Amino acid sequence: MENYKIPTETRIGHVHLKVADLDEALEFYHGLLGFEITQKMGDQAAFISAGGYHHHIGLNTWQSKGSEPAPSRYPGLFHTAIVYPTRTALAEIFLRLRQANYPFTGAADHGVSEALYLDDPDGNGVELYWDRPKSEWPIGDDGEIEMYTRPLNLESLLAALS
Repeated sequence: MENYKIPTETRIGHVHLKVADLDEALEFYHGLLGFEITQKMGDQAAFISAGGYHHHIGLNTWQSKGSEPAPSRYPGLFHTAIVYPTRTALAEIFLRLRQANYPFTGAADHGVSEALYLDDPDGNGVELYWDRPKSEWPIGDDGEIEMYTRPLNLESLLAALS
C-alpha cells in the first residue's frame, strides 16, 4: 500500500456546501459568480455548474437552514477554489465583483497562479484563480515547485481586459 499513487486523471468532481439560506447562496453563486442552476429542489437544495456539467457545487439547507456560520477557528472547509480558464476570465470576474462592491478578503500571486479571495454569504471561503502555464511555474534547483504568496497586482490583472 505504501507505493500507491492516485491515478493522474483523478479530479475533484464537486463540493457540496451546507448553507443557511438557499436563495442567498444562489444569489452569490448563480447571480454574482454566474454558475448555471442545473437542478433546484424547492428551498432545500440546488445544484450548479459551469458549462452544463451536472454539478460542480451542491448547496443545501438540510441540516443548516437559518443557522449562523461555523466559527472560523473550527475544523472544516477552508475554501473552495474555482479555476478560471484564462487570466482575462479572472479579470472579468474581478471587475464584476468590484462593481458589485462585493468584499474581498485577499488577493495573491502564488507563482503558479493568481488568486482572489472572498467569503460566500455563509462565511465559506472562496478562491477564484487561474493557473499560469506549467512552463512558467517557479521550480527550484531540487525540481520542486516553489510556490509563494505575494501581493497580486490588480491593475495588471485589469489590464488583461484590454
